[in-house]
Amino acid sequence: MPTVFPVQKPQHTYRTLEEIRQRKDELLEQMQNDNKQFSTTWNQLFVKREDASKGDYIASLVANSVTVIDLFLLYRKLRKSYGGIMGLFGKGKPTKKKH
Repeated sequence: MPTVFPVQKPQHTYRTLEEIRQRKDELLEQMQNDNKQFSTTWNQLFVKREDASKGDYIASLVANSVTVIDLFLLYRKLRKSYGGIMGLFGKGKPTKKKH
């Protein structure tokens, strides 16, 4: 297991407003570059396929339907057994008290 080190925040000492403006511009440029990289990665992950046939469409529809049914059954099981996820959906089964 890799060792995780705490993140060291760089310490900057600013003496003038111009230094603050320069740092602000640097951070803005970094954020814009990160946003471009994120957008590119996001668009690569979720590319709409134009060449999907009717068979592919039906297979996808069936797979998504099975996923929804599975999620519904998991929800019912959690609600019945534990009263929901972390008790958010009600009290669930009453517990027996031991004397």
